[in-house]
Amino acid sequence: MTRAERLARKTLKGRSGERLGRWAEAWCRLALRLKGYRVLASRCRTPAGEIDIVAARGGLLAIVEVKARPTEELGHLAVSPGQWRRLERAAGLYVAARPRLARHAIRFDLMIVRPRRWPVHLPDAWRATGGL
Repeated sequence: MTRAERLARKTLKGRSGERLGRWAEAWCRLALRLKGYRVLASRCRTPAGEIDIVAARGGLLAIVEVKARPTEELGHLAVSPGQWRRLERAAGLYVAARPRLARHAIRFDLMIVRPRRWPVHLPDAWRATGGL
């Protein structure tokens, strides 16, 4: 296989992963809305990284990481401690840019999307260790 063929295969694989990620995030936004959350942002980019979903309910701000995996266990394993720390920094930047959200309590959630099933929502999947 030539270098160009390997690159083309990798690009196609990335596109299908991107499409799956967008679909999983849309499915999770719907699930959150049905639970009474207001979705404030999706695929929010900050200098520290991307936040999949930012949702609010009452005085709570949920920073949601979405993983599309075949099993719930693989969804848990897909998020490393480093990724949680990156999300913590990104959440801090997101809130700093929006002073009206400063009074909200911040929670880090995980949502796992499995094939042909409703998303699993794990509230408070991780506790922030920094200044949030």
